[in-house]
Amino acid sequence: MAFFSIIIPLYNKENFIQNTIQSILNQTFQNFEIIVVNDGSTDKSEEKLLQFKDSRIHYFSKKNEGASATRNYGIEKANSNFITFLDADDYWYPTFLETMFTNISKLPDQKVFSAAIEFDTSKKIIPAEYSILKTNEEFEIINYFKSSIKESVLWTSSSVFHKSVFQEIGKFDTKIKSGEDTDLWIRIGLIYPIVFSWKILARYVYDSKSLSKINNVKENIDFSKFEEVEKTNLDLKYFLDLNRFSLTVKSKLAGEKQLFYNYYNPIDLKKIGWMKRTLLLLPAFALRFLISFKTFLANLGIGSSVFK
Repeated sequence: MAFFSIIIPLYNKENFIQNTIQSILNQTFQNFEIIVVNDGSTDKSEEKLLQFKDSRIHYFSKKNEGASATRNYGIEKANSNFITFLDADDYWYPTFLETMFTNISKLPDQKVFSAAIEFDTSKKIIPAEYSILKTNEEFEIINYFKSSIKESVLWTSSSVFHKSVFQEIGKFDTKIKSGEDTDLWIRIGLIYPIVFSWKILARYVYDSKSLSKINNVKENIDFSKFEEVEKTNLDLKYFLDLNRFSLTVKSKLAGEKQLFYNYYNPIDLKKIGWMKRTLLLLPAFALRFLISFKTFLANLGIGSSVFK
């Protein structure tokens, strides 16, 4: 049995899928299976994928149902004890699986592992910034919420999960169309610590045509399911409020007044800081200008994510 099951949801990634698959085949650790689930692609993604002749690649095709259902389908097909995902436009450095295997071997009681990432904006490669105190050169065992104030320490293309995690907390919520990964990370973070590797081992490649990266605020995650637990879990509360802040800004930009207040009302305004409180008072046109400027700086490698 393969040590890792690698799940790739594939939807209209003809310009990326070959580089993604090759980054797996170039791994220094070779004991894996690749499960590619074609989510109803209408371009040449299938043709590009089938050019690879490797018995470890298992190909499935189904009607278009979205990323959550596609990843869940892959989880059901996985044969290994450790499951990892790689989006069809992202990329692993050659030692990703080797590093994960080493950390799993050193810490057999842990269930969730991840690694640092970088962003390819097409203009510059930018390393992610994390809110983690570095105490070890190799890895840290961390609380998800405390460690994800700047950038999430879990990401679909840089994390490994023991299959029992999905049996315990469930899989991706198919009712959520945007933010389904954050919903899963929260459920994981409430139960499991994260083994985080400081090595940058994965790259998020920005695809301007990707529908999965277009954020429709109406389809975003609803945090109400966590209202009770956040009353006693202050780390979760602060993490949720930062995400609510971001969604509040997006709601104002979209002209969604009711959504704005849905996200705004639960926020502890004293805790998020004066700068964010000020931003929430600005009109939409001023926010658009600031976001454009912040994005410009991020593309230059100055600063990180917009309003997080």
